[in-house]
Amino acid sequence: MNNSDFEKVIQYTFQDKELLNKALTHSSFCREHAVETKNNNERLEFLGDAFLDAIIGVALYNRLSQMDEGKLTKTRALIVCEKSLAQVAVRLHIGDYLNMGKGEELSGGRHRDSIMADAVEAVIGAIYMDGGYDEAVRFVLREFAGTIEDAVEGKLFTDYKTQVQEALQKRGKKTVISYHLDKEIGPDHDKTFYVHLVCNGKTLGSGCGKSKKEAEQNAAKATIEGGMNQNVL
Repeated sequence: MNNSDFEKVIQYTFQDKELLNKALTHSSFCREHAVETKNNNERLEFLGDAFLDAIIGVALYNRLSQMDEGKLTKTRALIVCEKSLAQVAVRLHIGDYLNMGKGEELSGGRHRDSIMADAVEAVIGAIYMDGGYDEAVRFVLREFAGTIEDAVEGKLFTDYKTQVQEALQKRGKKTVISYHLDKEIGPDHDKTFYVHLVCNGKTLGSGCGKSKKEAEQNAAKATIEGGMNQNVL
């Protein structure tokens, strides 16, 4: 498969083909082929993440006119998360088009949620850089239409981080929640991240995952399932 095939899938043709190539280049490819780090998709991912937040935020603001700020934030978090991004990636078959190192590929990287989610954000960033904000909006609202609808109707998966924050804050006292990375195990192409959640200086739950986001969600889930029973506030 080549990038022109992918352009047909995403219904957008790039003027600057190098932007798309960069969006589809994982860091493992650069390492194995002695390519400069700046040519991977991480910077475009950073940009795409920011615009995805903004585009979904505007869509929810316009659609849910009676919803307060807290619920808007929660609803956006359900949409702008690794799992929903990975679902879009699977539908676009983005893993098939990624430039990836052999080690990463052999360890299942083309189908790893974190890598696919990052690539979708990078594509959003690349579309913005190539065609401007309106093109990025068109892509996001088309590809996330079903996810937005499910979020509005309350049909989406659980966002444990939002859930644990709301539950702890309901106790009526000042609540400071933070997530701390304990360690990373494994080679660059197959890392496992270990994280613990701290509330008001006390550890409530720990979790691990193939990305920091997944590990944080699992730490929040562990907190809901047990850690919150402690007298921490």
